[in-house]
Amino acid sequence: MRGKKFYSKEQFKSKPGGQYKSKPFTAEKRKTSNQNYSRFKLFIEYEGTRYSGWQKQENAKTIQGSILKAAQEVFGDAFIDIQGSGRTDSGVHALCQVAHFDVKTVLAPEIIRMKLNDMLPHDITILEVEKTSKEFHARHDATSRSYVYQISRRRTAFGKNFVWWIKDDLDFKKMESASKLFLGMNNYSSFSDDDPTEKSTKVLIDDVQIKEDGDLILIRIIGSHFIWKMVRRIVGILAEVGRGRKSDKDILFYLNNKTNEPAKFTAPPSGLFLEKVTYKGESIPEELTSLIKI
Repeated sequence: MRGKKFYSKEQFKSKPGGQYKSKPFTAEKRKTSNQNYSRFKLFIEYEGTRYSGWQKQENAKTIQGSILKAAQEVFGDAFIDIQGSGRTDSGVHALCQVAHFDVKTVLAPEIIRMKLNDMLPHDITILEVEKTSKEFHARHDATSRSYVYQISRRRTAFGKNFVWWIKDDLDFKKMESASKLFLGMNNYSSFSDDDPTEKSTKVLIDDVQIKEDGDLILIRIIGSHFIWKMVRRIVGILAEVGRGRKSDKDILFYLNNKTNEPAKFTAPPSGLFLEKVTYKGESIPEELTSLIKI
């Protein structure tokens, strides 16, 4: 529990956008306050279009901030801060984000789920709540994460918030072949903006799948973790390969040299979904299917 922040009702100060500015409990209060609390695991679905990402911010509407606000409404000062499995960027969606929080309550998990959903906006849904051990940590215990990106080959009125529409013809075979260059352990410093919270830019990619599904091109990337904007820049470079503007040689150069070139081709957040967070004993996703029909 080292480093965990605990909050009382009085310490939360409401900010525009439903966010909070808070001060942590003292170490002495932390020791006594945690003893009677239970830890719960949340499975969360959200459309990220209206939000400035997952992580709470003082003056922006975020997913974590919205759930914090809902939890304060339900539990008052019996609630302790929520921790997610990782951050998603502004505008990115999640089919199943995982988080945990501590709370002093006798409510059953299903009742907690319903009460939180009653307080949440329409584009954030708690899919499931499970009581878990106090040792469980949504981020530190995750073994892999999978993202799916959807590229549309045609304009769509209803799916525009969930795809990247590319007008140009794309060579699917070239994209499929180039995607395999990202497998294994690589340095993704060229595929991310500088982030002081990241200790390393090396990431292990377990699998990259690419599939045609009607007018969609689906790209799934499974890895140990992901750094800021990494998936969107991989997708952007693969799209450039499909257009014929980039080659396998370019990708290898980006993986072996620090350059800002991939930043020019960052794919928009609309097509990106956090698909699944996997923990020990769980299987990774199987068949790759579209998340919206167009």
